[in-house]
Amino acid sequence: MTVLQTREVFWTISPIGKAAFYFLAAVSVLLFLYGVYERFARYTRAADDPLPRLDDLPGRVVSAATTVLSNRKLFDRDRYGGLMHALIVWGFLTLLIGTTILGIDIDLFRPATALLTGEERSFFVGDFYLSYSLVMDAFGFLFVVGVGMALYRRYAARNWRLHGRHTSLEDDAFVWTLFLLGVGGYVVEALRIVGTGMPDHEAVSFVGYFVAYVFAVLGLDPAAAESLYWWGWWSHALLALGFVALVPYAKPFHMLSSFANVVTHDEKAGKRLPGVPADLDHVNADDVDDFTWKEQLDQDACTKCGRCSAVCPAKASGRPLDPRDVILDLKSYREALDAGRTEEKPIIADGGESVVDSETMESCMACMACMDACPVDIEHLTSFTRMNRQLTDEGAVRPQVQEVFQNLMGKGNTFGDSPRKRADWADDLDFDVADAREEDVEFLWYVGDYPSYDDRNKAVARALARIFEAAGVSYGILYEDEKHDGNDVRRVGEEFLFLELAGHHVESFEDCEFEKIVCTDPHSFNTMRNEYPEVDFGEFADDPVMPFEYDGHWNADGEIPVYHYTQVVEELVGSNRLGLTGTELDYTVTYHDPCHLGRYNDVYDAPREIIRATGVTLDEMPRNREDSFCCGGGGGGLWMEFDEEPKPSEERLREALEDTDSGPDVEKFVVACPMCMTMYEDGRKTGGYEGEIDIVDITELLVEALDAKAGVGSGSTTAGPGSPSTAD
Repeated sequence: MTVLQTREVFWTISPIGKAAFYFLAAVSVLLFLYGVYERFARYTRAADDPLPRLDDLPGRVVSAATTVLSNRKLFDRDRYGGLMHALIVWGFLTLLIGTTILGIDIDLFRPATALLTGEERSFFVGDFYLSYSLVMDAFGFLFVVGVGMALYRRYAARNWRLHGRHTSLEDDAFVWTLFLLGVGGYVVEALRIVGTGMPDHEAVSFVGYFVAYVFAVLGLDPAAAESLYWWGWWSHALLALGFVALVPYAKPFHMLSSFANVVTHDEKAGKRLPGVPADLDHVNADDVDDFTWKEQLDQDACTKCGRCSAVCPAKASGRPLDPRDVILDLKSYREALDAGRTEEKPIIADGGESVVDSETMESCMACMACMDACPVDIEHLTSFTRMNRQLTDEGAVRPQVQEVFQNLMGKGNTFGDSPRKRADWADDLDFDVADAREEDVEFLWYVGDYPSYDDRNKAVARALARIFEAAGVSYGILYEDEKHDGNDVRRVGEEFLFLELAGHHVESFEDCEFEKIVCTDPHSFNTMRNEYPEVDFGEFADDPVMPFEYDGHWNADGEIPVYHYTQVVEELVGSNRLGLTGTELDYTVTYHDPCHLGRYNDVYDAPREIIRATGVTLDEMPRNREDSFCCGGGGGGLWMEFDEEPKPSEERLREALEDTDSGPDVEKFVVACPMCMTMYEDGRKTGGYEGEIDIVDITELLVEALDAKAGVGSGSTTAGPGSPSTAD
């Protein structure tokens, strides 16, 4: 006799039991929908987000689905975690789709065929059933393996990232519920197979069949299996329905909020910060609803994975910042406030009762490593800057930072030196640097504060000027009309000073005739490329406090290209305008990717091409490109002193000398950022590396190669260990 290749879905479940199941399923779905509605309705009480988050929504959804299904960001830096999550996601989605297909057959297809033909039919038979069973068993097995990997990492390996101040029983309940759902499904399946006499066609359910075989070997007979099945089926069903009902109210909500967060993320998050509206509404962080709906969605999307914590240089240096804890502190406070479990308190303050301590935010280097590592696109820096704006508005910033603000307001530079001295670095050159205010040039060169005033970085400015001259580049500078770019001023929370500086510069740019802008400093490059065009200067031009009259957006269409010097010089080298042969220098160097050049703006290859063109051997550090470790100078860190051990710059130099393949044979540590130069020169002294490695800028390395080609001593451009540059 031919056995129908299918199975009875509600085997041993009575009609009353089926009715009870459908009732509980309806309640579960209603609780789920209400919870999701409440969650998203909460965001309507938050401030509006100034950035377009839902433009090209179909494209955003497709992109987010690709990111989530590929687990691309989860494999970054953590292959074990990426594989673990991929198995769980793919397994869970397959089981969800399989359950949905089964529901369609039982609740739609069978009743419809009975109504239309008078005979109930099912597609859950034959080849379809066999294929369905094979796929469900295979992906269910992958799901159990993935959850098992998660259990091992959390409880056996005790991965430190998974444990912290916000770890709770909720996390344990979540992972164990997934495990019980996965394993329980196979137990129920095995009981059914044993209870129905081990049908041969059920062998396609290879995991369930194997478990059934084990049960049979242990002496479980069909009658006992049938009796146990009822209990197993209801246990499994109640656990599954309870899980669905609780999704919006606990950690599983991240399955929805994380996807929504990826859909609504800003491609330029961090590299451009949201500005302040002219009405100054919801500018700072006075209360929890000053955070925009996207910032609150960020909080709900956090899965506590700790990837941001693992890459944060502030945390690694012992500063009181853990990006994960800040995001979760804000979430916990919002939820407790909504539930009436806490009184209102300041979001951020210096000591005392507040959600976040001011020292925590002062510790942030704005390096964006947390955002790069986050698999669900949380935009930490946006919320961090909002809290910094609150501190600045209250005057609760460090004295060193207050002094910097005063210098900028009075002199236009962080050193407090006279604007007339801004171009003094060029006095020792044997050629004149053009004044872009008086003659047309191809490149308007924004030199920056440190190359203009800091003795060590003046050598970098001179080296770059020599390169431009040697290649016949048409360039000019603004002389005393150049001021600080405002990038880090904005990141420590002084938004209006940033607007003043940006407004001054765009007016200066308008008075000059040039085709492109080139910046020495990646920080300047970032803000002029990504932030100046975003500012509607017209909103503030009439404000008597603002020293500019420029009305509208500057460079909104990107008609004026903005470059970092490495991009321009790489093209000069590539087109052989400097005449290098690639054999001029012969020693080993390593290169540090500046955060604002690499992670912020994806400029990785140009600096390396220049370095290799000099003939040196480039030995990469283990943490390079987007994984580069911050020097510690960003986000105002250059202007503050911290009690930290080791300093980020010291740790990075140690990495260069101990963790690269060449180790102590690395002679020079190459940078492409004036802030990095300053931080690493300091770290070389405080870390005891003065006699072991030199800190040089790419421009200095290139000029050394040009001098070697011309037969000139290399001492004219770079400094020896512990000594000032002879070019000064």
